[in-house]
Amino acid sequence: MNDQQHPRRVSYQHTIEYEIVNSPDLFSSKNLALLSGGRVENARRFVVIDSNVQKYYDHEICNYFASHQIEVRMVPFPGGEEYKTLESYFSIAKALDDFPIHRRDEPVIAIGGGVLTDVVGFVASSYRRGLPYIKVPTTLMGYVDASIGIKTGINFNSNKNRLGAFVPPLKVLLDRSLLKTLPQRHILNGTCEIIKLAVIKDAELFYLLEQQGEKCVEAHYQNEAGSIILDRAINGMIEELENNLLEEELARKVDFGHTFSYGLETKPETQLLHGEAVLLDVVLSTMIALGRKLISENEADRLFQLITNLGISLDISLLEINLLWQSLQERVFHRNGLQRVPLPNGIGNCVFVNDVCLEEITAAVNGLVERTGFEAWHPIKMSIFGK
Repeated sequence: MNDQQHPRRVSYQHTIEYEIVNSPDLFSSKNLALLSGGRVENARRFVVIDSNVQKYYDHEICNYFASHQIEVRMVPFPGGEEYKTLESYFSIAKALDDFPIHRRDEPVIAIGGGVLTDVVGFVASSYRRGLPYIKVPTTLMGYVDASIGIKTGINFNSNKNRLGAFVPPLKVLLDRSLLKTLPQRHILNGTCEIIKLAVIKDAELFYLLEQQGEKCVEAHYQNEAGSIILDRAINGMIEELENNLLEEELARKVDFGHTFSYGLETKPETQLLHGEAVLLDVVLSTMIALGRKLISENEADRLFQLITNLGISLDISLLEINLLWQSLQERVFHRNGLQRVPLPNGIGNCVFVNDVCLEEITAAVNGLVERTGFEAWHPIKMSIFGK
C-alpha cells in the first residue's frame, strides 16, 4: 500500500484562556496580582518596563518584589513605534539569556504601552519556544486595545506588524491609576480608539462619550464616568475578539479605522500615533458611509461635534488620496483578497463592503475638506492632535 494514500493525521486541541483583571494599587505589596501564574519561593522575575514609566514607578516596583523576596531584573524599553523592531526583539532575548529564568513558572512581565507589550509578547512566544507572560498596560491605547487581544509582533521591512504571532498572556492586569501621568496627547490617542469602537458597535458608549467624555479626558479617566467608559470599551473589545482570537474570520468590526490608517502610520513624516491615524480613518470611512446613505447627516454631525468637544484637532491635510488607495490595496492582501472594509450603518452598527473605489475615496476627502476648512494634502502641521 502506498503511504501517500493513507496520510497520518495529527490532531490536538488547545484552549485559549487568559484573565483580564481590574487590579488597583497594583504595586502595593498587599496586591499579589503581579505574583500570579508563577512560583514565589526562591523565584525570579524578568520585567520589561517603559523607560518613562520607570521614572515614576521604579522605586515602588523594586520594593514590591523585594518585599516578597523575589529577585527582579528590570529592563528599560524606550517608548515609541520606532522601537518596534528586530533590534529590540534581539535585545530583550539577549537580556533573557543573561538573566535566565525558569521556562514555565517565572512569567515575564511587560509594563508599558502597546508597542512594548507587542514586542515582549513576541519575544515570549518564541524564546525557548514559549514563555508565560503578563501584560500591564500603562497607556490608554494599551489599556483599551493592545492589551486585550493576543496579537504580538514587530514591524519589518517598513511594514507594521509584519512579523508576529497569536500568543495569549497569562493575565492582563489593569490599574487605571497608571494613566494619571500620561501626557494629554496620549490620553486623546487612546480616546480615539474608544470613539472607533463606539461608532461601529456601541451606540450607548457613543452617548456616554457625548455626555461625559470631555470630563473623562480632563480627569485622565480617574473619575467614576471614566471607569464606566473604560469598562464598557474593554467589554466591547472582548465581545468582538473572544470568538475570533485567531482571526479565522477576516470581516472584523474592530478593523474599523484600520483600512486607510495603515498607510498613514507607515509614512514617517506624518508622525501620527496609532489612535490619531485610526480616527482620521474613522472620519474618512464615515464620509464614505454618508455618501452611501448608510449614516445620516445628523449622525455624522454628532461624530464631528464629539471630536471637537474632546479637544481633538483633525489634520485632513495628511489624507493624500494615492496613499489612501495604496493602503486599501495592501489591506486586501492582509484580508485574503477582499477589501472587507467596515463602515458604520448608523452609529453603533456595521456593514462590510468590498467595492470602495478611488473616486469614492476622493469624494470622501473632499467632503472632509468642506467640513474642516483644510485643503487636501499639504504637509504643514507636524503636531497633529492638539492640546
